[in-house]
Amino acid sequence: MPRIAKELSALEVKRLVHPGADGLTTVAVGGVSGLMLQFTPAGGRSWVLRASVGGRRREMGLGSYPEVSLAQARDTAREFKDKIRQGIDPVEERRAARAELVVQRMRNLRFADAVDKCLSAKLDSFKNSKHRQQWENTLATYATPLLGEMQVADITVHDVFRVLEPIWQEKTETASRLRGRIETVLAWATVRGHRSGENPARWGGNLKELLPAPGKIAEQENHPAIQLADAPRWFSALRKRSGNGSRALEFAALTASRSAMVRGATWDEIDMATGLWVIPAERMKMKREHRVPLPSAAQQLLRALPRTKDNSLVFPASRGGQLSDMTLSATMARLHETDLAKGGAGFVDGVNTRPAVPHGLRSTFRDWVADRTNFAGEMAEVALAHQIASDVEAAYRRGHMVEKRREMMDEWANFLTEKSK
Repeated sequence: MPRIAKELSALEVKRLVHPGADGLTTVAVGGVSGLMLQFTPAGGRSWVLRASVGGRRREMGLGSYPEVSLAQARDTAREFKDKIRQGIDPVEERRAARAELVVQRMRNLRFADAVDKCLSAKLDSFKNSKHRQQWENTLATYATPLLGEMQVADITVHDVFRVLEPIWQEKTETASRLRGRIETVLAWATVRGHRSGENPARWGGNLKELLPAPGKIAEQENHPAIQLADAPRWFSALRKRSGNGSRALEFAALTASRSAMVRGATWDEIDMATGLWVIPAERMKMKREHRVPLPSAAQQLLRALPRTKDNSLVFPASRGGQLSDMTLSATMARLHETDLAKGGAGFVDGVNTRPAVPHGLRSTFRDWVADRTNFAGEMAEVALAHQIASDVEAAYRRGHMVEKRREMMDEWANFLTEKSK
């Protein structure tokens, strides 16, 4: 019959000391068979339960003494022995619980933090800092407000749909890129163990069933544009506003350029001596260099802008990076609202009566060329960087035709500023 250890009291346990021999020493404290207090030569004390688990002798740690009291150690030892009798290995069970805790901690990652970690991991794959900034700005503007505080493990296809649906029709290209960027962030989170299952931002067999294909959305869908009769009044109101967002919008209007081209413009693209803005192919939608003859009003605007040595952007944001697309859109919205507040009709599209947006300025320019001038339509299309017959386009890119385009842009600026020739 096995010897039963004397059941020691809490005070007796407190008085136990290492006998002074080398190595670890254990003392049975009784109350639960196999419960021992283990001593180290340095004075450390901890609880150990010796028991047979599946025919194998095991030693199970129950914590340090006195952090774990004698009563607590006995309660835990009894609990472990009950589990052993039920065929459960307490050590394996505890190991599994710890592993699950690690998994749970891994899954507790906010989308906003996942964006930062993903971008840091992909840093080497970005061609330049502007590319990374475009990723950051797009995600920060459209995705983070809705998904930022969500755990990546909890994000579903319906959450991604909530982000994309409001801008899918009006900003199809931006929305399509945004979808791909969200998909990349969530793919990174999956590989790193922060989520599992299908990627909710995937297009095929997923969002494709909820949103129309980008290619099927009218390619030249009309963006709300300022009516020609309102353009000079709108431009005058714009010039009275301060800030780089207003100046960028003014420059976009004078050059009939896309918002993205203006927001990403750098001083090394602009030749003030010749009055030319040369946008490199990698920044153009058609992936071809685009030369913009600057009207005098645009050159005057540029000369009045401050420059900083450590920032090459013509229209930097207050924190130094690129202005967001929303900055120009917000400026347009405020101009409309201010005009309404003053008793005006605001600045709305003549067809759909919706408030004008920055991209609609290009339509206003195209209407002006067609309705108020004798300039060739092909010349206007080249100014807008639209694709036309290659031989015609080549002709308008040659030196003397560039100057004819400059004449057109000067007249456009005169129209906006109500300046007579």
